[in-house]
Amino acid sequence: MISRTLYALTLSLAASSSSAFVPATHSNTNNALALKMAAESEVAFSDELDGSELRIGVLRTRWNDEQVSSLVDGIKAGVKECKVPDDNLFIKEVPGAYELPYAAKLLAMSGTVDAIICCGVLIKGDTYHFEYISDAVTKGIMDVNLSTMTPVIYGVLNCLDEEQVKKRCSNEDGGHNHGEDWGKTAVEMAIMRKEALGGKKGGSAGKNLKELAPMGFGGGSDDKKKDGETEKPGFF
Repeated sequence: MISRTLYALTLSLAASSSSAFVPATHSNTNNALALKMAAESEVAFSDELDGSELRIGVLRTRWNDEQVSSLVDGIKAGVKECKVPDDNLFIKEVPGAYELPYAAKLLAMSGTVDAIICCGVLIKGDTYHFEYISDAVTKGIMDVNLSTMTPVIYGVLNCLDEEQVKKRCSNEDGGHNHGEDWGKTAVEMAIMRKEALGGKKGGSAGKNLKELAPMGFGGGSDDKKKDGETEKPGFF
């Protein structure tokens, strides 16, 4: 009798456990609401974030250029709100999202910036390419954070379609440019790192800035070549 009761209980638990993995069916209205909520920013930042002495490096992909460029504009707006000077924002391109962790590791090891933002867009297709790249990039960026003790912000959108991307890289039509949040996050984490390591609030602007030029990092402002100036070299 006891054995039968235990057997029935086991079957019941197995059924309830497996049902947790069965995706629920949602209406189109609920899906639309979920997309809207996911696009909105739920992060609040202090108005007192002072990045006036910080140097921020932005690594952005050329893949999905239009959307990524919009996100970078959001990053620029975000760090500007935190008083980061235009000349203290450095931007470097890489081909795609898979290259972001390696480039971030190089930049972190150079010791020339206080925080790094990896910016890219991944959109799910018909193959498993999306899942493999997304997982590798996510793990790679986290590894750079922990191995170099440099804040590396995860600014990579992982979306199911173009509509989700648009809602997250623009403030138009009820969307929100997540780049703004990434810029502010970089400032906040850079300040946290300095305080944790015994440094004062803010960074050491001006030190080792010349090391960035040979690596191909340009300033956040428009870097048009002036008369008599030589063109900036490549990554090395």
